[in-house]
Amino acid sequence: MNRNKYCFGLGTIGRDAMYSLVSMYFITHLTEVVGLSDAELAIIGGLLVVFRVFDALNDPIMGTIVDNTKTKWGKFKPWIVFGAITSGILTILLFSDLGLSGGWYITFIAVIYFLWSIAFTTNDLSYWSLMPAISKDQKVREGIGAIARICANIGMFSVVVLYTMVPDLFGMGAKKSYFVFTVIIVVIMWIFQLVTVLGVKEDRSYLEKQERTTLGGMVKALVKNDQLMITALAMALFMIGYCTTTSFGVYYFKYAYKNEGTYMVFAAVLGVAQLTALSVFPLFSKRFNRKQLYTGSMIAVVAAYILFFFSFEKLPLIVIAGLILFFAQAFIQLLMLLFLADAVEYGEWKLGKRNESVSFAVQPFINQLGGAIGTGVVTITLIISGINPISQKITELEAAGAAQAEIDALINSVTGSPIWIMKIAMMILPLICIVAGFTIYYKKFKIDEKMYAQIIADLEKGKTP
Repeated sequence: MNRNKYCFGLGTIGRDAMYSLVSMYFITHLTEVVGLSDAELAIIGGLLVVFRVFDALNDPIMGTIVDNTKTKWGKFKPWIVFGAITSGILTILLFSDLGLSGGWYITFIAVIYFLWSIAFTTNDLSYWSLMPAISKDQKVREGIGAIARICANIGMFSVVVLYTMVPDLFGMGAKKSYFVFTVIIVVIMWIFQLVTVLGVKEDRSYLEKQERTTLGGMVKALVKNDQLMITALAMALFMIGYCTTTSFGVYYFKYAYKNEGTYMVFAAVLGVAQLTALSVFPLFSKRFNRKQLYTGSMIAVVAAYILFFFSFEKLPLIVIAGLILFFAQAFIQLLMLLFLADAVEYGEWKLGKRNESVSFAVQPFINQLGGAIGTGVVTITLIISGINPISQKITELEAAGAAQAEIDALINSVTGSPIWIMKIAMMILPLICIVAGFTIYYKKFKIDEKMYAQIIADLEKGKTP
């Protein structure tokens, strides 16, 4: 079991590093490195939102395809491999400088991003669908989930910490440096995905009695599983808030705090906070039930957002708010993953058919939706606040080799309402979404530890409600 735990978890290191590069920094790349105009940013930003929403709606269909797969390697691993290879190649293309501009560049990015969304979804839902097939024991799943989230955060925060340093690290100019960085991230992703594919041994006995899932069965597996739908809605609202906040990171430290370099240090501190939270989660889960852990984490999140908003760019207050927020957020993300895994057995118990991939299609759907709305909020905010034209001018000055003093003068000119507009979009709107998601969970989610134990006992005896 330890082999499964670590081989599964290690698969997220490069995968989440690559996903973070695209989901958190691609818009930043377009504004700060490529230097798009407001019109170009509006078009690409709008297309990215539309494509991610379309892909999110398509996720259950991909889940149905995976659930209907039957090979000697199982139904998950072939799709994990396919998704890893294709999404890696497409990620490299997203950060490539092919000399395109204007309409040709917009078309190229739109096509590649659309294909990337589908490819990554294929990998994502297959990867996480593998977890319930490893064990049905809640405590074992907590251990597997904790290791996976720790590794995922190592990958994510490695990118977060290094992103602003990339041009200085490689010294080849911003565009070439980010291209090389992307290639390295993709290769790392392929290596660690191979660890999962070769190292994890799941229960494949289900293949012998596996029934095909029709489109009607897909709809039934989703709509009739009320606990899955509640989890999906709560997770979606949380991820919309989380993705929106994190997508503003570079912009906040560059234009509000006026020191982009501090972002790297801040991100490293937050990474330690998240890893610490995931490491101690098993200790907390022994003393508190999941509902208590989620409630306590949510209280901490609310307090952190309020402190962050009223920090007035004072670094000690920003750091304290960030530590509290990301410690609690790590608990919530892990709990959400466990709620989703438990909903698989609930669906089997209630509907008489096990649909891991259709059920776990909820996760990439949520990630895509959260990322899409986060991208949309960032794009609109940068345009209406007047920050993007400043970013475009800075990109042009940097390309022309202008003095740092001239660039700093432009950054320092961003004050007053543009900063408050950004802070409201970064902190207040996300907090509203996160609290709404918790309220839905608290009132409607009913799979506690006692009920789950009864579900497993009934499944072993062949009983249904």
